[in-house]
Amino acid sequence: MDTNIINQENITQKVEAALDSIRPYLEADGGNVRVLEVTPEGVARLEMLGSCGACPMSPMTLKAGVEEAIKREVPEIVRVEAVNVPAL
Repeated sequence: MDTNIINQENITQKVEAALDSIRPYLEADGGNVRVLEVTPEGVARLEMLGSCGACPMSPMTLKAGVEEAIKREVPEIVRVEAVNVPAL
């Protein structure tokens, strides 16, 4: 098996674990987040769900909450992008 594939799966699991630490806060406001992919370049692509997908504060939540939690726990991630949130 390709070790790069194994590493990508391992990094994706780490990203999910990091997100689990902040999910209760997102869920308290009717939202959530889903990992779409982790690229070989270290970009985590996410989808903001529920109220997080339409909230005007979603860009701030993404940068200050989600991205910070992921980068703190998964140093292999260099950038976090949400496919349905406008850039700051």
